[in-house]
Amino acid sequence: MRIVVSIKQVPETTEVKIDQAANRVDTEGLTRIINPYDTYALEEAIRIKEASGATVAVITCGPEKADESLREALAMGADEAFLLSDPAFDGSDPVATAYIVARGIEKCGPYDLVIAGRQAMDGSSGQVGPSLAEELGVPTVSFVRKIEELKDDYIRVQRMTDDGYDVLEGPLPMLITVVKEINEPRLPSLKGLMKAKRVTIPVWSAVDIGVDPARVGPAGSPTKLSKVAPPPPRAGGEMLEGTPEEQVRKLVARLKAAKVL
Repeated sequence: MRIVVSIKQVPETTEVKIDQAANRVDTEGLTRIINPYDTYALEEAIRIKEASGATVAVITCGPEKADESLREALAMGADEAFLLSDPAFDGSDPVATAYIVARGIEKCGPYDLVIAGRQAMDGSSGQVGPSLAEELGVPTVSFVRKIEELKDDYIRVQRMTDDGYDVLEGPLPMLITVVKEINEPRLPSLKGLMKAKRVTIPVWSAVDIGVDPARVGPAGSPTKLSKVAPPPPRAGGEMLEGTPEEQVRKLVARLKAAKVL
């Protein structure tokens, strides 16, 4: 069995800086890490490898520096890594990114299962995984919290819901996106990190994977960004004065005036 894990490199920060002149999020100088949700996808693939002898390939679309995250994935236990990097990919939205990654997965060879995190920490759209399945032409299950059974041509999973979980099964190949409840990711070992440094990671361009230039970058992205701006500051609250009974009467009056009650 061959498993492909799709990961993304994201900034390791919660402090978002907006470049309003360029109408974009400024990520220059920020430390980058594997998207946290993707570490659960990678851990699950490695656990399957350890239990069944499967091979694990990891793939990402991003700048050349994204190979740092790929090497970390190799240090954790992945067998192969592939980087999709080309200036033509810059500005691709989730749909265009899924198209790029699908072409990369097809180039890196046959696969039985594709695993991704439920969403990226930066964009949080949750669109890449399902869009990737559509591009690959395989069924998909999102929000997987447990793989109950996995065979050469069959998988049964638990999909998390608001009220519990569903049990779903289907044929392979398939794509699943996982939630953090599925496992606890390991840390890469020192030996693994040293070994990963020596690995030559293939870097594939738009030409290498045969993408249609009209389907990548801003021109190939259905999502159109009109404006990037920080949220407005929150207005200060109002303190109601008086005795507790007076405060309650004032609050009820305000709620009625606002037609909340």
